[in-house]
Amino acid sequence: FRFKDSLAGDVRRADLVISHAGAGSCLETLEEGKPLVVVINEKLMDNHQLELAKRLHRGGHVFCCNCSTLVETLQSMDLSTLKPFPPGQPEKFALFLDNVFGFQ
Repeated sequence: FRFKDSLAGDVRRADLVISHAGAGSCLETLEEGKPLVVVINEKLMDNHQLELAKRLHRGGHVFCCNCSTLVETLQSMDLSTLKPFPPGQPEKFALFLDNVFGFQ
């Protein structure tokens, strides 16, 4: 792709999304209810994406691989095994902040 302001429309139309493990990319895809294959970039400093990818994979929400195992992952994955990602609950965070700062 050339630069786009948003990939939201592409994600909505997709049957499968293959992405890096950036938080925004993962969450946007999962919130649309699309199956996701996360490809870890092992060359990133401190490999900060690995933690999120592993957590989502352990939860059964994504398939996780690296560049060298992508083809194998695509050939062997069973999309029916993926679990839906639960919707966010921002009101819980707001309530937490209200309690911390004494707003009742």
